[in-house]
Amino acid sequence: MSDPREDAVYFAKLHEQSDRYDDMTTRMKEIAQMNVELTIEERNLISAAYKNVIGTLRASWRILTSIEQKEEMKGNARHLEIVREYKENVENKIETLCNEIIGLLNDNLIPSQHSTDAKIFFLKMKGDYCRYLTEFFYGEKRRGAAENSLAAYQEATDIAQSDLPPANPLRLGLALNFSVFYFEILEAAERAQMVAKHAFDAAAPVIDTLSEESMKDAMLIMQLLRDNIALWSSSAGPSQEEKTTES
Repeated sequence: MSDPREDAVYFAKLHEQSDRYDDMTTRMKEIAQMNVELTIEERNLISAAYKNVIGTLRASWRILTSIEQKEEMKGNARHLEIVREYKENVENKIETLCNEIIGLLNDNLIPSQHSTDAKIFFLKMKGDYCRYLTEFFYGEKRRGAAENSLAAYQEATDIAQSDLPPANPLRLGLALNFSVFYFEILEAAERAQMVAKHAFDAAAPVIDTLSEESMKDAMLIMQLLRDNIALWSSSAGPSQEEKTTES
């Protein structure tokens, strides 16, 4: 007799290998709604599924934002109308996808996890997807999404700093994305640099205590932290041309 969970995982892997990430999110949504503790493999699959879909949409949104600015400068009203209509369509898709995964995180994934790593993993994920909404929300909607993102990142950080060693790749990746949130969303450059630098400085002396695989992951994230610190030190604020890096 087939196991629905095993089948869903296998289908998700097939979708990933064939670059069918929309189908992959559907399969991983089935697993999320089982309200079970996910394995590391399942956590990575659900992250990869949604990250690939949202990544493409966010890249499209950035391109359309750049085109919109150029059309404004040209003064072509009809072209500007077309671009804005298409950009709004992309924003609606981003909002729908973000709300879907945030709903799964709130209702299924976060409450069902018992391990420290899993809780941090999914709280970080919630912070990320709330942050993506703030990139194009305005007014009260933006404020609400930013508050939800901040709360999720902060809760994950409190657990990570208490229960994970400084060089742990999950803790470092969380610090990386939290610092990006401070810089790009709250426009708090000093706070962003402080979060990134603290994570880097705490991890550097103990990175050689990690396994070879974990050390490789940690060193990659530390390089991203270093790159962002350098960029933010010489930047007046976030811009479309100089995008910070995240995990």
